[in-house]
Amino acid sequence: MNSVFIALISIAVFVFGWRFYRAKLSRIWEIDPKNPTPAHTKFNGVDFVPSKNWLFLFGHHFSSIAGAGPILGPVLACVAWGWFPAFLWVVLGSVFIGGIHDFSALIISVRNGGDSIADVSEKVVGRNARIFFSVFIFLALVLVVAVFAIVTAKTLIETPKIVIPTFGMIFVAVGVGLMIYKWKVNSLFSTVAGLALIVALIVAGDKYPLVLHAKNPLSVWILILLLYAGIASVLPVNILLQPRDYLSAFFLFAGLIFGYAGIFVSHPTMVAPAFVSFSSARGFLWPTMFIIIACGATSGFHSLVASGTTSKQISNERYAFRIGYGAMIAEGVLSVLAIIAVAAALSWKGPGSYPELMKSGNWIGTFAAGFGALTKPIFGSFGIFFAMLILNAFVMTTLDTATRITRYIGVELFGKALGVKFLKNNVLMTVIIVIFAYWLSTGPQARIWPIFGASNQLIAALVLLVTTAYLFSKNKPTLFVLIPGIFMLVTTIAALGVEMAKNFGRSWLLFGIAVVLMIMAVFVLIEAINHAAKIRRSRIFNAKGFHPFGTPGKK
Repeated sequence: MNSVFIALISIAVFVFGWRFYRAKLSRIWEIDPKNPTPAHTKFNGVDFVPSKNWLFLFGHHFSSIAGAGPILGPVLACVAWGWFPAFLWVVLGSVFIGGIHDFSALIISVRNGGDSIADVSEKVVGRNARIFFSVFIFLALVLVVAVFAIVTAKTLIETPKIVIPTFGMIFVAVGVGLMIYKWKVNSLFSTVAGLALIVALIVAGDKYPLVLHAKNPLSVWILILLLYAGIASVLPVNILLQPRDYLSAFFLFAGLIFGYAGIFVSHPTMVAPAFVSFSSARGFLWPTMFIIIACGATSGFHSLVASGTTSKQISNERYAFRIGYGAMIAEGVLSVLAIIAVAAALSWKGPGSYPELMKSGNWIGTFAAGFGALTKPIFGSFGIFFAMLILNAFVMTTLDTATRITRYIGVELFGKALGVKFLKNNVLMTVIIVIFAYWLSTGPQARIWPIFGASNQLIAALVLLVTTAYLFSKNKPTLFVLIPGIFMLVTTIAALGVEMAKNFGRSWLLFGIAVVLMIMAVFVLIEAINHAAKIRRSRIFNAKGFHPFGTPGKK
């Protein structure tokens, strides 16, 4: 099958989803541009800061949620089960689950003063559920920080040409943030200047690749990256986070534009098998593929970004759909590009083929090779390097955004909800997170990564169920979030069950973590059901005219 046909089908479905849900969700959530947002009502100059314009915030949100997920998952899934199941899940999951999940988390947080989704859960399903949910999210986020520190460190080692642009972009972003917010320089001029400097950094990196000469370069890079993430997480969002992510988004969009241009110019045929097998070395197609693809279709981490940083920066409710739902659709577009890059642009057999490249586990190099082949008519041999640069910019973005959100959740949970006074300090909480993440990312305990995907998707399931309870309490339609929530819950619990069976007697650490995650999920589900039952009984009670002190108006 020709890859152009695959690309056109996906775009048509994404456009349908955008048009259908824009009207439906705006009506259900009663979006009103006149409603004040937390960025204005709770402005503090650090976390609560209205973005300069919606494009700035879209750039931050998209760069933060994208990371490596929408590329890593599909690349692994295509070689394990075939490109067709991966394609179906990416397209349908993005439209009917991921976009709804991301937008709902964003608007719920905006309507509740910018509180995280974990904090909102206390109002919806009770304090006990909130504590369990918050602990679960905190631990899952530390895993996210550790995972992306490892991924970024490996990329810096494998491709030393991107070291200068990766770290140079940080200083450029600070300069652009100061230009726009403090010195009031024209946004267009600041953007052009920032992008020009990044191009200069790319040229410098290509000419002067930096190799870290150390006994264990991986551990050193991880430490450097985590120290950076810790410092970045306590800086005002408009000085580093917003402008850096905004500038990074330009490179991502450039990658999407040139990638799809390459598809239409070279129009390669899908040479990888459409379907390989229901069972592979990575597990069964269901539930394993739905967990591995993660960000390409839906991801719990997105809700944490939406309610952790984006909701505190959005300047008007009218932008909620284009940022929340729109960024997820853009991520789906990126995942489809990743599928075509490896399943069509690379050969399936022989040296340098897709399966051969994946044998070493180098998914970054595999995608870069596919992207380079797609864009060869445009970039020549530069396409591979450009793909590496895009990936690293995303992963850096996700790294410090995740650290900021983890700090915020930690202060909410330990400092405020549990009343541990010294843990209300942002700097101290950040230090604890960095130390914990470094410990997880080095040494034998790093074996816990198989649980990472399930914990991420379990967050998505629980967020959809919390959203269901929230809408039910407001007497709003719920099926459009309840059905995806049940599907994701059943899928993740099945995945945890597989991990428990796989690690029983082999790794008690992995087995124990899977058990704890499953208990937390069941507890939050029971609390949500009980809360919904109380509301339903109350409605029936009131509808029949029963009142504790008699019927109003009668003696």
